[in-house]
Amino acid sequence: MKNKIIVGLIVVLIAIQFVPTEKNLSNDNTYAIETKYEVPADVKVLLENACNDCHSNKSTYPWYSSVQPVGFWLDHHVNDGKKHLNFATFTKLPIAVQNHKLEEVVEQVESEEMPMPSYTYFGLHSNAKLTEADRAKIISWAKSRMAMLKATYPADSLKMKPRPRG
Repeated sequence: MKNKIIVGLIVVLIAIQFVPTEKNLSNDNTYAIETKYEVPADVKVLLENACNDCHSNKSTYPWYSSVQPVGFWLDHHVNDGKKHLNFATFTKLPIAVQNHKLEEVVEQVESEEMPMPSYTYFGLHSNAKLTEADRAKIISWAKSRMAMLKATYPADSLKMKPRPRG
């Protein structure tokens, strides 16, 4: 019985290698954050290294992304990241949502929830590890963009509207 289970698992693992995952490679930046907001070169590099694989329209995939079930997990992770924040479609969002997303960037980076610790496990994506100075640059940049929005738009236009319950 044990041998049949092992053989069955091996067959499944081999079979899922032929199930393709859709790669995040469009690189469409029509509504990218830098089309409307100043992103200093040093901050842009930090965002590219620590954020863009999961929060843009172009991910850089490691070799193991083609090995299933790891590829499925990475695909889900990238899609989930883009659902929460996509710097490549940022300016398409209503201004209140843009302001809120900048607030979330500050919160996530300050609390060291982003980049996710799992992104840098085992020395992977070592250039995504943010130092305190790196975090401070991203936070300062996001806060300055929020201050610019506050100075440019009426206060009520920057508030998120409550979602209807139903």
